[in-house]
Amino acid sequence: MRLKFWLGVLLLGCVTPALAAELRLYTEEYRPLSYIKDGKLTGMAVEVIELLIQRTGQETRIELVPWTRGYHQVQHEANSGLFSTVRTARREALFQWVGPIARGHTSFYARRGAGLNVRTLQDVERFNTLAVPKQWYSYEYLSDQGLKNLYGVPTPQHMMKMFKHGRIELLLANNLALDDMLAQQGMRRDEVEWQFTLMDNNSYIAFSKSTDPALVRQWQQALDELLRDGSLERIHQRWFAQPFSIPAPGEPLAH
Repeated sequence: MRLKFWLGVLLLGCVTPALAAELRLYTEEYRPLSYIKDGKLTGMAVEVIELLIQRTGQETRIELVPWTRGYHQVQHEANSGLFSTVRTARREALFQWVGPIARGHTSFYARRGAGLNVRTLQDVERFNTLAVPKQWYSYEYLSDQGLKNLYGVPTPQHMMKMFKHGRIELLLANNLALDDMLAQQGMRRDEVEWQFTLMDNNSYIAFSKSTDPALVRQWQQALDELLRDGSLERIHQRWFAQPFSIPAPGEPLAH
């Protein structure tokens, strides 16, 4: 059954044209950024979105859906967006971007004590299989790199089960989600050891190309303010041990 969550705030008085239409935002079950707890949608990214709704006064509906459905809908639906979405070269022209709302990195991990020393993609190719969810940005990237042993699986849970039961020796994961991914399989962070970081990744809200650009600009401005007043950092600290990395002077938030 599809779960729908209505999170909307209407400012009193006049509403600008950019705010006139309801905005629909899609997200997936991806702990700890967005997930259901006690029947309520929560998570680090959800907290950021809720605060942005308050700051913009935008009437907004959030819908929890499978990733592939949300990704498809936002490419065809006006006044819609998808979060949290990693911004990549392949996706760049498909959406209008607001962010980043979270910053992390994607790394390879192995079982602690396995004695592996993996430092490059050439090392990764020496293994029989590297299982990665097909919908992930990292799958797109590795596919573009022509990695010969790349094997697409339907969900992160498939990948994690393969890793737990020794069917694959390497795990590829975002550091922000690693603890929750392991916990779902009854594993802990101290059971794995870092091998090398494949890429840094920034998570964004991806708005459809047909969404009013004025609305998108307003959301980016509201997010910029969350960074300036420390709200984004405080939310990040409630969820993660590592700090939110502040962009260097002159670095635009939307890149």
